[in-house]
Amino acid sequence: MVDRGEAALAIRFRVTIDKGTDLGGFSTCSGLGCAVETHKQTEGGNNGFVWLLPTSITYTNITLTRAVCRDSAKLTEWIARFAATVSRCTASIQVLDGNGQTVATWNLDGVIPVKWTGPSLDQDSSKVATETIELAHHGFLSGGGGAS
Repeated sequence: MVDRGEAALAIRFRVTIDKGTDLGGFSTCSGLGCAVETHKQTEGGNNGFVWLLPTSITYTNITLTRAVCRDSAKLTEWIARFAATVSRCTASIQVLDGNGQTVATWNLDGVIPVKWTGPSLDQDSSKVATETIELAHHGFLSGGGGAS
């Protein structure tokens, strides 16, 4: 049985870059994952067994979305700094519970922004203005991943 006090409510995420630049909260996070590429190698004389050898690991891009808010300026400032210096950084994605306490953290290495999509502004629409940032990375750092 799940203890509701410890359960991650998949509604709030906080993103920090290089342990100091807080990009604010996000409402959706998708793409946390990786895949291990493998090579099949048969062993001579053993017809019932095939070795599965890992060759490389790839990490999926992470997409974060939120309503446009005061924190939106932090995101565009970070993208502007990246465009001026083009350097990879670390990032931390924290899942927060209903009380704002960290439930889980994923620490990422070699992070770069690969796509930002701003809001579609239309005075005739009643939709909430949202922005989306897509991050590429080189993998997870130890000390993160799942429960903190």
